[in-house]
Amino acid sequence: QVKLVESGGGLVQAGGSLRLSCAASGRTFNGYRVGWFRQAPGKEREGVANVYASGATNYADAVKGRFTISRDNGENTVYLQMNTLKPEDTAVYSCAASQGFRPYTIWGQGTQVTVSS
Repeated sequence: QVKLVESGGGLVQAGGSLRLSCAASGRTFNGYRVGWFRQAPGKEREGVANVYASGATNYADAVKGRFTISRDNGENTVYLQMNTLKPEDTAVYSCAASQGFRPYTIWGQGTQVTVSS
């Protein structure tokens, strides 16, 4: 079973950047689809970006042009590069994995991102 651990969160000023990592252990997740999600206080969880086994990616409109998702299969890690951060990006960010196009069933514990104005 794949286990996911996120890291890289923290406090940053508006306009700054952070890179989140989602490291997988237990088995290789080369064939998995991996997504980043976020949940702000009092709000529902929302999808941020996905990267497919093929390397294809997609993004939520709110982060297009600012965030980049990528995967390093050799390191068994997926990254989320976040640039030009805004206070509204403040949330707990979690990664999730699934084989193929099945619903996400494997989740990490999350990492806090706080953007100050």
